[in-house]
Amino acid sequence: MTHTEIPNPFHDGERAAQARAGVGDMAARVGGFIRDHLPEQHRAFYTSLPFLVVSGMDAAGQTWVTLVEGVNGFATSPDPYHITLENLLAADDPLSAAFASGAEIGVLGIELATRRRNRFSGHVRPYRSGYKIDIRQSFGNCPQYIQQRAVTRVTTVPGKARRSDALNRDQIARIAAADTLFIGSGHPNAEGNARGYDASHRGGEHGFVRVGGSRRLLIPDYAGNNFFNTIGNLVADPRVGLLFIDFATGGLLHVTGRAKIDWSPDGAHDPDARRMIAVDIEAIIERPSAVSLRWASLDHLSRQLRVANKVRESEDITSFYLTPLDDRPLDPFKAGQHLQVEVQIPSLRGTYRRSYSLSGPPQDRQFYRISVKREHNGLVSRFLHDDCLKGSVIAAQKPSGDFVVPCSDCPLVLVSAGVGLTPMLSVLWANVSQQYRTVWYIHATRNGSTHAFRDEVNGLVQANSNLRRIVAYSRPRGTDRPGVDYNIQGRITAENLLALGAGSRAHYMLCGQAEFQSSIRLGLEASGVPVNRIHQETFGPES
Repeated sequence: MTHTEIPNPFHDGERAAQARAGVGDMAARVGGFIRDHLPEQHRAFYTSLPFLVVSGMDAAGQTWVTLVEGVNGFATSPDPYHITLENLLAADDPLSAAFASGAEIGVLGIELATRRRNRFSGHVRPYRSGYKIDIRQSFGNCPQYIQQRAVTRVTTVPGKARRSDALNRDQIARIAAADTLFIGSGHPNAEGNARGYDASHRGGEHGFVRVGGSRRLLIPDYAGNNFFNTIGNLVADPRVGLLFIDFATGGLLHVTGRAKIDWSPDGAHDPDARRMIAVDIEAIIERPSAVSLRWASLDHLSRQLRVANKVRESEDITSFYLTPLDDRPLDPFKAGQHLQVEVQIPSLRGTYRRSYSLSGPPQDRQFYRISVKREHNGLVSRFLHDDCLKGSVIAAQKPSGDFVVPCSDCPLVLVSAGVGLTPMLSVLWANVSQQYRTVWYIHATRNGSTHAFRDEVNGLVQANSNLRRIVAYSRPRGTDRPGVDYNIQGRITAENLLALGAGSRAHYMLCGQAEFQSSIRLGLEASGVPVNRIHQETFGPES
């Protein structure tokens, strides 16, 4: 089946938000990152979930967010352009009438235990004993700001829905203690595939949402993928929906209202916030025990790790070697996975969590190695580089993530730019002495000053005949040696990768900024590489 590309996936509101934030129009850079269909990995992901988060508009023109659940397998994907749901929304769900009559919706698939999430938009309509969704846009999301939770299912009796136009005392307390919310927005009048709705996740420390009274909420907007889907929608159409889940009881608190964007918050409440979304509440629906799912926090599974060593790898990347404080061995991980760390920054309230790819050998159980790029505006990366010394202690969850080697013996082409090399290093280490598999390590960076792990990679390649290396410098210095330090001057292209002759069984793993991944993926697909042989890791600032 041939998939079409979306010429410009962003509408006028998103483009205005991108310009206001100083990232320019992202369409030319990452258009290929946004698809008009579901890749195979996303189809498998959505159909494995026990629930989906959905946003849309009711008959009165108000935007809502809800949760659609079902027994295992309730969501299926007959082809890359459709999702079917074998369940009906309850009558007291704010979007039940819209689903019954057909509506534009935005959908978020999220697995809190693994912190994986993906999004798509489309049109829902009644179908058999449930609904069918026609896909319009889809893309992946980074795992930042997701609080890990394990999900179970219980027998439940939903309570009676309560409607109001202002928050009561219990609802205020619940929101003030929340570390997770889901936000819905839309631009139903936009042209082409950019029209419709979006459902997104927002997370932070407990209390990250400020309650400004019974009818006003303030939601921080952190650094993300620079697509500005939510902010862009709200620039074009201020109608917004929010969903707060009571993870212990399955209760749902739906809020709808109108939003304004503060582009320059003072930072007193949250120094990590780039913008603030102020929501004036218009209506509230509280549905006690609305779903049969329950979620338990996994915070108790975090471990204390000591920084056993700290090594500068380039002018902006530093590695941290982490060992356990207790006598238990470290949990194993698969090459390509990441580690969520939690730090306390002096003078700032609470803790801060970020995910960094594991860059060391997965077969070594003595330490974890994360390699972090120092971001100018990165709160946690600056703390790690500047203040986290050898001997410091940080907390971490178990390794997680699904950007792992997709096959047992196929040739691999590992393609990275900048700090995107970190998971590729782990994959390279995992394949030393594996003569049955040829692995190409393809890396792009600015020049020798930013070229991290040069000696380590060269040593692995020289010692293992199945490993190959190609490096591209976009702006080499006079001291950088062609043919020694780098092989290509300029950017990595799909043509460079195809020229390797990796064969029809090769899988391509891409990691780097969305623009970098987008251009390569489009080139590979245009040359006939099947989409199921192209694998991408999405990450945001500080990852």
